Amino acid sequence: MRRLRELEWEAVAGIIAAASALVLHLLHIAEESVLLAVALVILALLLLRDLRREPREERQFEHVEAELHAGFERLERQIRPVDAALIGPQALRRFSRQFAARAHGEMVWFNVCLSMFRTQELFDVLLRPAVVSPYVSSIRFVLDPRDRELWDAYVVPKLQACDGRTKVNPPLWVPIDEPVSFVLAETPTGGVEAQLSFWGEPFMSRATGVDVPRYLFHVHARSELVQRLADMERAYRLRARS
Repeated sequence: MRRLRELEWEAVAGIIAAASALVLHLLHIAEESVLLAVALVILALLLLRDLRREPREERQFEHVEAELHAGFERLERQIRPVDAALIGPQALRRFSRQFAARAHGEMVWFNVCLSMFRTQELFDVLLRPAVVSPYVSSIRFVLDPRDRELWDAYVVPKLQACDGRTKVNPPLWVPIDEPVSFVLAETPTGGVEAQLSFWGEPFMSRATGVDVPRYLFHVHARSELVQRLADMERAYRLRARS
């Protein structure tokens, strides 16, 4: 019954009428005027079919459109952008170089491991791109006083050989109790993103008595964590100046 309802009865009737008229004409029973009349009737039937089909197709289109819209809304609710991405050892240098080269405006290094600047190679990867970048206006370090010797031994000599070294402010020395280390930098679009790491395993490995970064989080500008990190750095900066 369903298949019968789905048949285009106007088309079936038109085919039967055309076939009958053609047979009658071949038998010289019907004149050409009859064939013309039959053709007009067929055209009318086809027009009637199209007029009847149009509202139904519009309803189907609206139904499909509503289903697609609802599906996209469900996908948008399910797909949420991540606030932070974990960067592992294989991508650490490449990402750190890109982060420094992409930085704009003021850049803040808080409680970072100065041992990573021991070699010229790592210095050139991690810090130098920001020092020589025309888009970085200033670089500020907030460090624990216990790292003074590392600063003088590993950082100062390399900075002196860099163009743009004057944008690196003298470190703010203040006792830091936090087990976190991070770098804040403005993005080309005006937001602020962060590189976040933690002291100790597994984020830092201890090689020959020196802490070496192994993992870090790239915190996107949209994350609320960026503001929390900025507030932490500001509190220690005020403490250092008081």
